[in-house]
Amino acid sequence: MKIPQPVSEDRIKGKSAILGNIMAVRVVAETLKTTLGPKGMDKMILTGSKEVAITDRGASILSLIDIRHPAARMLVEAAKAQDTETGDGTTSVVVLAGELLKKAEELLIQGLHPATIVEGYRIALEEVKRYLEEASLPVEDGMLLDLATTMLMGKVGEDEARYLAKIAVDAVRIAGDKDNVKVLHRPGGSVKDTHLVRGMIIDLGKRVHPSMPKRVEGARILLVDTEFAVHDVNNAKVELMDPARMRAFKEYKSKVLRVAVNMIKASGANVVLCQKNIEDLAMFFLAQEGILGVRDVEKDVLELLAKATGGRIVSNVRDIDPGSLGYAALVEEGKIGLEEIMYVTGCRNPKAAAILVRGGSENTALEVSKRLESLISTLERVLRDKRCLPGGGACEVELARRLRTFAPSVKGKPQLAVFAFADALEVIPRYLAANAGIDPLILLPRLRAKHEAGGVSYGLDLRDREVKDVRKTGILESLPAKKHAIISASELAEMILKIDEVLFARGLEKESPAPQPSVQAPSTPPEAMDFPAKGGKIDFKQLMM
Repeated sequence: MKIPQPVSEDRIKGKSAILGNIMAVRVVAETLKTTLGPKGMDKMILTGSKEVAITDRGASILSLIDIRHPAARMLVEAAKAQDTETGDGTTSVVVLAGELLKKAEELLIQGLHPATIVEGYRIALEEVKRYLEEASLPVEDGMLLDLATTMLMGKVGEDEARYLAKIAVDAVRIAGDKDNVKVLHRPGGSVKDTHLVRGMIIDLGKRVHPSMPKRVEGARILLVDTEFAVHDVNNAKVELMDPARMRAFKEYKSKVLRVAVNMIKASGANVVLCQKNIEDLAMFFLAQEGILGVRDVEKDVLELLAKATGGRIVSNVRDIDPGSLGYAALVEEGKIGLEEIMYVTGCRNPKAAAILVRGGSENTALEVSKRLESLISTLERVLRDKRCLPGGGACEVELARRLRTFAPSVKGKPQLAVFAFADALEVIPRYLAANAGIDPLILLPRLRAKHEAGGVSYGLDLRDREVKDVRKTGILESLPAKKHAIISASELAEMILKIDEVLFARGLEKESPAPQPSVQAPSTPPEAMDFPAKGGKIDFKQLMM
């Protein structure tokens, strides 16, 4: 079946618009499907600055490639929203949306109207949401660690995944909020050199004067968010002809800074962490009093230090008092490679934490840090909702089974769309198996049989390449992430199916129309079509008519 040609140069109408948009989304889905699951493959992306990025994170891939087609950009926005909201499931959103639209394309070719498909998808989605709430499991002791390990499996070794998962769980329990956990990465060492700081880390933090102590135990910390200096009077001009008066003028700053340092010393502070600059003379006076000073501390780090140490950020020396100081058992300057780093540890009842990620290379350390950031975001939601789901494709297979049982009760043609929704859900376990080098035609029927027999928590354990009760093996997923992913994919598919015309605004420069691709059969995979990817860009010009 040929896609109808556009009716004019400034509009695309009817099936041309619908099928063109479907194809654009499917191209992106086909790109990401091989990254799904713990055994997923990586993508190498060449950025505009000729740097190389290697990752299997859906959110990272979509942020690096240049996507021009408007329907495909809608998919990117849905994936970004998934990452922001739950920290996990971006690849699932893309793959599931692509499969839903693939099934919708088949129904369109058979003659179903887009409105009928949308109606059926909405009915199926309501049934899915109802089941997810019923099937969710309360998070018990140890389950949070299992869930975190499941998310990291395949990205690092099993022992490393368990080690990093414990760090992430501890960090979330300390901080209570993902925004209160600072994740830094430094190349060098191994992934198992990654460690949690129950306090804070100041990246590139160093003493401002060599005479200051490198290590302060029982630190009383003053947090300052303004410049530690005597400011000149604005719009003033001073002329001094007498050398004695000039000396007196210069001594003025010295006296003011000496008074300020004396006030700091009197408050009991022995560490000063400043967001901005510390003037040279102030450095000298602080060093004389044995006070450790650090300047250029980032604003967000300073705020986290206040939460970790229990201190209060001050802007004026008149606000300094013992009650404004934070506490840490140890503040110590360290070094990784040639770069300094400042550790603030041993805080009393900290409300913030930091994780220093290590790896054999810059890319490894960066990827692990991104994984941990996503994991921390997911764990925060799970701790808040206290619900999870069986993983390994168990949830999708059971949802598909229930929808096939439910579909006959739907009257009319929307019933076909409900069956299509059920088939689309199984794309997740299918590619989990395929990406692990397992034939889905072997494992998927066995998985369905287990669910037909009542084994609702049976899924794929890719470590042993077997179908197992994943509740017992600790393969779990976040309920919020799974629910949000399915809802986002379904709503995106419905939105694209309802677009029957694309109009070009006046003055919009359009590319020369490219020849329209033909759809040979419903099963024609997008990878069989010629959509070249060059220089980290997926070229969607062929899809713009």
